[in-house]
Amino acid sequence: MKNSEQTKTFESLRKISPHRLTDGILARAVEGERVTMAVVQLDPNAVSPAHHHENEQLGFVIAGSITMRIGTEERELQAGDTYNIPSHVSHDAVAGPDGATVVDVFVPVREDWKKLDRLDPSSPRWP
Repeated sequence: MKNSEQTKTFESLRKISPHRLTDGILARAVEGERVTMAVVQLDPNAVSPAHHHENEQLGFVIAGSITMRIGTEERELQAGDTYNIPSHVSHDAVAGPDGATVVDVFVPVREDWKKLDRLDPSSPRWP
């Protein structure tokens, strides 16, 4: 188990330094020993280009809209819609005209995010 200096039991989103995933997309990640959960904020019309990773990814939209392609299937998702991305399956996304906020859960931990630029903590658009 990680020591208490690295692991916080409770934290406010506004105190989490967001990872800059790409232009217009920020992720505030909460990390456990084997899982990463992130609240991801997408600016209006922001694009997450096609990619894949070893991590299984589950998610749901909490605000706005987003069009996602997972494998060969594409769908526009609204608040309350969920998605399931198996390991190594190509996927991409485009936020709607008002942007989107989603929650993503990854197993195993997103080790690659540790190399990304981080911004100073700030208030997210959601909640």
